[in-house]
Amino acid sequence: MDYQPNFTVSPQAVLMVAEISKLLERYDIVLKANENLKLRRINKIKTIQSTLAIECTTLSEKQITDIINGKKVIAPLKEIQEVRNAIAAYDLFSELDPFSVSDLLKAHRVMMNALIDLPGHFRSGGAAVADGQQILHIAPPASLVPGEIQALFHWLVSSPDHWLIKSSVFHYEFEYIHPFADGNGRLGRLWQSLILTRLHPLFQYLPIETMVHGNQQLYYQSINASSTANDCGIFIDFMLREILNALKLHTSGDVNGGVNPVLDFIICHPGSRTKEISGSLQIPLRTLQRELSRLKSSGMIEFRGAPKNGGFFAK
Repeated sequence: MDYQPNFTVSPQAVLMVAEISKLLERYDIVLKANENLKLRRINKIKTIQSTLAIECTTLSEKQITDIINGKKVIAPLKEIQEVRNAIAAYDLFSELDPFSVSDLLKAHRVMMNALIDLPGHFRSGGAAVADGQQILHIAPPASLVPGEIQALFHWLVSSPDHWLIKSSVFHYEFEYIHPFADGNGRLGRLWQSLILTRLHPLFQYLPIETMVHGNQQLYYQSINASSTANDCGIFIDFMLREILNALKLHTSGDVNGGVNPVLDFIICHPGSRTKEISGSLQIPLRTLQRELSRLKSSGMIEFRGAPKNGGFFAK
């Protein structure tokens, strides 16, 4: 079965691919400066918290850290199970082959253990994505799922496109096929990161999910818009922007592993004004104004709009 996803690579996507490629080397330096393990652990916790928060799990980074450390956490049992499963799934990351359907099923079995019937198996019934009472997407019949997934993996292996493009296309097409009864979102995000390690192994330690969680509404809007247009170029642009912002955030901190809270806030809250940032981060206005000036001069942020109603945006 031939599988040819429909997508257009925009000029903006080409520019973002080039910028991401350059920032990867800076991220490599940041990881090495932090002796790898500390920052990798922090980013893993951020990734797990964010990818599950998108699915409405409410546990905090501290609670997830406590679960990892074997401490007792008071929370709904289902959410604790989701966290334990996600920890186990991300622990498998370096062992998983992004081109293996059997490894995909293995990851799903671990991620959805004790949460659904028959984890690690493709769905046997119909599936649809809804927003309240509105049906946004009806997935292909269950009988077609194994063949479509095999064909998608074949396309992934054989396509000559850049890994950043291919990983985003795969993510979108995976969600379109909706191969599992549940867990498609968290598996799709995990698998995109896994595919990206073919471009650079550092993607194992870049918490892209944190950025997606910060722009969750746009994430779903870009999927829906791509489906309406029958062209997932919109989703490609969204994911590349989130990857680029994640790299900007995690290469802007000091060499001791700190990330820049001001840049972090602006990335997650585009259009923010000085007083809003100061109040949210509890940073004195004068101190904040100096940092904003530094970030502007370094090309990381810009002010858009009139002085009275404009705000700061990451570049």
